[in-house]
Amino acid sequence: MTDPTPSLPLAGLRVLAVEQYGAGPFGTLFLADQGAEVIKIENPHDGGDMARGVGPHFFGPGDSHFFHAFNRNKSSITLDLGKPQGQRLLHELVGTADALISNLRGDVPQKLGLTYATLGVFNRRIVCAHLSAYGRTGPRAAWPGYDYLMQAEAGYFSLTGEVDGPPSRFGLSMVDLMTGLGLAYATLTALIAARSSGIGRDIDVSLFDMALFNLGYLANWYLNCGVNTARLPRSAHPSLTPCQLYRTRDDWIYIMCNKEKFWPLLCREIGRPEWAQDSRLATFAARLEHRDLITELLDGVFGQADTATWLERLGGRVPAAPVYDVAQALDNPFVTGHGRLQALTHDSGVPYRMVSPPIATEGLTAPARPAPDLGQNTDAVFGALGYSASDLAKLRADGVI
Repeated sequence: MTDPTPSLPLAGLRVLAVEQYGAGPFGTLFLADQGAEVIKIENPHDGGDMARGVGPHFFGPGDSHFFHAFNRNKSSITLDLGKPQGQRLLHELVGTADALISNLRGDVPQKLGLTYATLGVFNRRIVCAHLSAYGRTGPRAAWPGYDYLMQAEAGYFSLTGEVDGPPSRFGLSMVDLMTGLGLAYATLTALIAARSSGIGRDIDVSLFDMALFNLGYLANWYLNCGVNTARLPRSAHPSLTPCQLYRTRDDWIYIMCNKEKFWPLLCREIGRPEWAQDSRLATFAARLEHRDLITELLDGVFGQADTATWLERLGGRVPAAPVYDVAQALDNPFVTGHGRLQALTHDSGVPYRMVSPPIATEGLTAPARPAPDLGQNTDAVFGALGYSASDLAKLRADGVI
């Protein structure tokens, strides 16, 4: 039977987030977009989440577009966790929450009392999910660390860019984003267990471990076959071809014939059906051996028309895509005309847009609340715990909130 009043999947879930910058907030963004109440706990003395000050684009002082990119649909309270009264307030909040999420240097959660050993006393079911650079144990627990460092050490630079250029990073902070998503996944897995057993736990994910894990089949190739995969010209796939960039008359096109059936289809659509019968090109193994020949042949054909013409001919039949910059990607009619951008209104009344949540719940519109001001929800959250206006005034005077 269909629920006549459906709600977002995580409605009713309360998450406390001691988070900053990108990776952790990206993870809790997934939870907030699916209906969880995510309460950011920010320091009242240092401007809160450092992302508020990351420029160069701002709605106002300390209100950056960068911050809004990671903190839609959340609340914000201020609380000094270094003060004893701040800890007492935290423990009261933990009693109302399902999870506490942090993304801090590996040695900090224990120092701030954010682990299950401390918080489980106040809520046996609480899940304490931690994102750190190198883990909370081991020789690098106290090391700071950031995305590009992980890309460098985990081999990504050696795989990115052209063969004759310097080692290159991804154009995005992909390790941050993947680890944030891993944090959201880890939190939900631990919550399922806590609801079943009544007992919470600590659960961890680190930037370095996620970067290493993402090596995937390349790691398997090296660990078991001794193959050290290197970058290839034109962003080519290491074993499948044609799967790379090809020149058109006006630009580039990316072709991915990653199933055997697509090669003869491509040959037919570009007017060269005989190539599918050529013994040098008939199988993946043969085409890999003759990759340079295929590049020469396809450049010759694709160079006879512009990218738009080839996409019209190939679209939906042979996997192909244009190569866009960021502006072209966001102005793409497939984006603008199909609900992939979300309209929000800043608290000042200024309208702005973001990319819509990538997870859609059938029958429901994704929430669209702007990122909160620093401490915007402090009074409401602590008021719900029974603190009066005079109580809150004293806590502010004492620098606790």
